[in-house]
Amino acid sequence: NLGGSVTGPVLPLFVQSLVHNMSDASTATGMILGATAWLFNVVPKGFIPTEDTGQVRGFTEAIQGISFESMVRHQREVTEIIRQDPDVEGMMSSCGARGASGLNAGNVFLRLKPRHERTSTADEIINRLRPKLAQIPGIQVYLQNPPTITIGGQQTRALYQYSIQSTDTAELYRYAPLLEARLRAMPELLDVNSDLFIKNPEVRVDLLREKATALGVTAYQVEDVLYTAFGTRQISTMFAPDNQYYVVMELLPRLQREPNDLSNLYIKSGGGRMVPLDAVARIRPAVGPLSVNHLGQLPAATVSFNLRPGVSLGAALTRIEGVADDLLPPTVTRSFQGTAQAFQASLKGMGLLLLMAVVVIYIVLGILYESFIHPVTILSGLPSAGLGALVTLLLFRVDLNIFAFVGIIMLVGIVKKNAIMMIDFALDAERTKQVPPAEAIYQACLIRFRPIMMTTMAAFFGTLPIAVGFGAGGESRQPLGLAVVGGLVVSQVITLYLTPVVYIYLDRMQRRARRQR
Repeated sequence: NLGGSVTGPVLPLFVQSLVHNMSDASTATGMILGATAWLFNVVPKGFIPTEDTGQVRGFTEAIQGISFESMVRHQREVTEIIRQDPDVEGMMSSCGARGASGLNAGNVFLRLKPRHERTSTADEIINRLRPKLAQIPGIQVYLQNPPTITIGGQQTRALYQYSIQSTDTAELYRYAPLLEARLRAMPELLDVNSDLFIKNPEVRVDLLREKATALGVTAYQVEDVLYTAFGTRQISTMFAPDNQYYVVMELLPRLQREPNDLSNLYIKSGGGRMVPLDAVARIRPAVGPLSVNHLGQLPAATVSFNLRPGVSLGAALTRIEGVADDLLPPTVTRSFQGTAQAFQASLKGMGLLLLMAVVVIYIVLGILYESFIHPVTILSGLPSAGLGALVTLLLFRVDLNIFAFVGIIMLVGIVKKNAIMMIDFALDAERTKQVPPAEAIYQACLIRFRPIMMTTMAAFFGTLPIAVGFGAGGESRQPLGLAVVGGLVVSQVITLYLTPVVYIYLDRMQRRARRQR
C-alpha cells in the first residue's frame, strides 16, 4: 500500500505538530511572514526577460559632421566583422540621415541561424561581437536583443531610457553630457549613449543689416537664395505621355563643399545689380545642435543604456536615480521612459495586485464555509509558498520579473487546495459526526494525505519542464516555472504541519469568543 508506506513515518510528526505548544506555531508563522517580506525586498527585480528570437538589432554612431562617404566606409567595416561570425545567417545594413538622425547614424539587422544549428544564444553572440566591434576606430556599435514587447518610449540605441528636461536649453546642454559621463562610469551599465548632438558642424550666415539695408537687400532674399541653392525648389514639371517629372534646381556639387563657396551666390540689390552674399552677410563655420528634442513640450535629452549580464533592472534604476539626484539641480526634471518607466509602475502595483487576489479568495471562501475564521486557516499556507518561490529565484539568480510574479499568483490558487482538502473534511466530521476538532483535523491529515500529494506532484512535474527552460523561448518562461516549483516544494512541507496547528488554534479562539458573548 503506497499510501500506508508513505504516511506511516509521517503520522508521529503530525501528532507532534498537533500537541506542540501553540506559541511555537505562532513564532514559526511570524518568522515565515518576516522572511517572505524580507526576501521580497532583497530578490533582484526585473521586468520582461529577454528571449532568443533569432534576431539582433544594432545601431552605429560615428563622430558628428562625418561625410557620407566616410560613414559608408565605417559601416562596411562593421558588416565585415559581423559576417565572419559563424552563427549569423544574414544581415541588412543602412546608414545616413533619417528622421532626427544625422549622417553619422546607421543601422544593422542580424538574422541568426536556427536555434538547433548554433551553440550560442543571441545574448552570447552579442557579448562575443562587442569586443571585436569596439576595435573599429571612429565608430561605435550598440547591439541589443530586441525585446518581445516594446512599451512606449522612443527608438534609441539601447533598451532603457532616462530623460532630463529643462526650460533653459543652455542648462540642459551643460548637464546632459555630465550625466552621460557619470552613467558611463557605472559598472552596471553598457552601451550608454545620448540623443543630444550639439557639436554638429554647420555654417552660420549672419546678416549685416546696415549693409543690406544700404544695398536694398532683405532677409527674405538671403533666405530665398540659400533655399534655391541647397533646398529642393521645384521650378518646373515635364509632362510625358505616361508620366510626369519634377524639375528641381540644384547648385553644382563642386560649389557645395566649402563654406567659402557661399560667396559665389549672388543676390539682386535694390538698384538692380547683383551683389555677392558675403557683401551683406558674415559667413562663418560653427557647431550647433543637429535637432532640439522635446518631451512634454520642453527641451529634453535622453540617455539610453543596457544592463551588464547579472545586473537587475531594479538595482540599476535605483543607482541611476541616486547619481542623478547628486548631480542635477532642482530646475532639471528627470524621469525614466519606455520600458524602465513601465517597470517602475508595475513594481508599485505588484503588492496591491497580490493583496487583491488574497482578499477575493478570502471573500469566496468565507461565503462557502459561512465563517470568518476558517478562510484564514486556508490562507495561512500562502506565506510559505511565497517564501519558497523567492528562495528559489534567489538560488538560481533569476530576477523577480513579470513572469515570476504570475507564477506567485498561480501559487495562491494551487497551494490553498492542500488546506481546502483538510479543512473541508475536518469541518464535515465536526458538523455531522460531532468529532472533536483535534481528532477531526488529525483524521483529515491521514485520509487526505494521498490526494494532497498526488495533486501536488502532478502540478510539480507539469511545471518542471517550464522551470528547466525547455523549448523555443523557454528562457523567458523559466522564472514562472522556478517560482511555481519552489513554492510547491516548500509549501508542501510546511503546510502539512502548520495548517492543523492553525486550525486548532483558530477553532479554540472562536469557541472562546463565543463563550465570552
